[in-house]
Amino acid sequence: MTQIIAPRVRTLVLLVLAVAGALLAGAAPASAHAALTGSDPAQGAVVDTAPTRVSLTFSEPVAVGDDSVRVLDPKGERVDKGDPANPSGTTYSVPLVSGLPDGTYTVAYQVVSADSHPVAGAFTFSIGAPSETTVSVSAQASDDGLVGWLYGFGRYVSYAGFAVLAGGAAFVLACWAPGARVRAVQRLVVSGWLALTAATLGLLMLRGSYTTSGRVGDIFDLELLGDVLQTKTGAALVSRLLLLAAAALFIAVLFGAYARTADAAPDHPGDGDGGEPDKRDLTFGLALGGTVVAAGLAASWAMSEHASQGLQAGVAMPVDVVHLLAVAAWLGGLTALLVALHRAPVETPVGHDAVRRFSRLAFGSVVTLAVTGVYQSWRQLGSWSAFTDTRYGQLLLVKIALVAVMVAVAFLSRRWTRRLADARGSAAAEEAERAEEEKQPAGTAPATASETSETSEAGKTEAGHDAVRAAQLARQRAATEAARQKRLRDADPNRFGLRRSVLAEAGVAVVLLAVTTVLTQTEPGRTEQDARAAAATSSSAPATGQGSGAVSLTMPFDTGGTNGKGVVSVDLDPAQAGDNALHVYVEGPDGTPVDVPEVKIALTLAAQDIGPLPVTPDRITTGHWSASGVQIPMAGDWKVEVTVRTSDIDQVTVSKNAQIG
Repeated sequence: MTQIIAPRVRTLVLLVLAVAGALLAGAAPASAHAALTGSDPAQGAVVDTAPTRVSLTFSEPVAVGDDSVRVLDPKGERVDKGDPANPSGTTYSVPLVSGLPDGTYTVAYQVVSADSHPVAGAFTFSIGAPSETTVSVSAQASDDGLVGWLYGFGRYVSYAGFAVLAGGAAFVLACWAPGARVRAVQRLVVSGWLALTAATLGLLMLRGSYTTSGRVGDIFDLELLGDVLQTKTGAALVSRLLLLAAAALFIAVLFGAYARTADAAPDHPGDGDGGEPDKRDLTFGLALGGTVVAAGLAASWAMSEHASQGLQAGVAMPVDVVHLLAVAAWLGGLTALLVALHRAPVETPVGHDAVRRFSRLAFGSVVTLAVTGVYQSWRQLGSWSAFTDTRYGQLLLVKIALVAVMVAVAFLSRRWTRRLADARGSAAAEEAERAEEEKQPAGTAPATASETSETSEAGKTEAGHDAVRAAQLARQRAATEAARQKRLRDADPNRFGLRRSVLAEAGVAVVLLAVTTVLTQTEPGRTEQDARAAAATSSSAPATGQGSGAVSLTMPFDTGGTNGKGVVSVDLDPAQAGDNALHVYVEGPDGTPVDVPEVKIALTLAAQDIGPLPVTPDRITTGHWSASGVQIPMAGDWKVEVTVRTSDIDQVTVSKNAQIG
């Protein structure tokens, strides 16, 4: 049975890790938590005289550095001077050199949002008239590529390590005191500490490259590391490392002094000798100290991410700490229970009382998650429509569904727990096994530990103390003992059913943790909708002296690749000579909005030999791109070309004519 169960466990773990990796890899590369809502000059604008500075307005405060905003001339040479300034609110400006010639200029920005995530982008404006430019505005952002993937993976490992560390320790203290003496449980909690420590060190090293260049070589740049240490995120990571030192001391006491006082028979601190004052004091001290350390570790996330910015930050941060602690108690405790059910020796079984206590702990955690989750959802979404209209809301719906699945499976676990409490099959099976072994003749009895030891001694004598033979016998001895332990653990069908249901819960929990990690890297729905509204307001304001009106064009496309079919719509308002607002919508064959890697527009007036004039719209939300200040020099029958790219190699250009002016 060991040979059957172990591969199944490994296969399930590999499967859920693969799904988790797919979720992480599927996160939008530009999952910025601050959005560019305006600029001066505006994107695509054609100004008569050279501006003295370029200003950028974001949806929330951002952190800027010396090279956060770069302005490049048509040849790619920098024409900005001085560091970016913050004259007011969320507007940042950089001065330009004087006497700029006519042509198209590129503004590239790389900033860090207030909740620690990088924001990158670029746009163009022209002086006098548009011109050719050698600058590419589609450069990879710093959070794309290998560094971005490593940073996302490090965040996942850090969350998982925290859950295993805090939840595993809570399971031992609150549910199953003898677990402190079980080697498998000890290894689990220590592994959580090692994973969280290694991930924190890795995030600290990756942070500088992640928020600036995105180059692998910059991971080891000590100057960048020094800059990171001066930021809020750097301080949070250093604080986490210091708290992990305290957590190491906690683990040493838990599996040292506390384990020595834990009685092997009862499975709860309150049973057996748990009434002794020394043990009560030790248990209380560990519980209090562990809670403080765990809350401090949770606060290192709350102080530097979503909770620290936006609406009601003073309330959101402690709520986020409680939310993370509840996640750890539930998911980490579930992992510890799974390990105990599969690996605990029969001499220290996980009794039904321990399982029932964990069931109560898990129920309290789920209730806490529900209350804090409702508040967080309201704070991050702000409206019911954000559930379906924003990526954050869609991921939140997936998370809610996974929690519902876990709760449903947990009810099955409670059924097995009740059966385990009423049944006595496990003890009877163990007694029958022992009696059967005692009845067998010596010549046919299965090899026991002592008999195998004697055989080993004889083998050593006959083979002249052959080391290879001794090693083989030792492995046989270990395999025999492991098989015996496994038979005894599997003797009770109720316990076996409980193990399977807990394994299913743990599998869903791994995917749930992956979705939670992606959520922390995704722009909150409230922010996305606010940025979209600001961009729409900015882009829809008609130019002075313009008439009103709009042109809407709908064009089917097929790039020839997988999921390459759909419909693209272009709205141009007011469809007059001068400034125009342009909106692009991409929908699938079923009419639902879809994201594609790239959308480009080109406008051509063949009768006057004008164009093609390129327009690169900004992504607003799923399936929606927009550009403001699109300059159309004169009225006429303009050809509107739309290039849609659905993969690295699949793209197509479709076009329609529109009467403008």
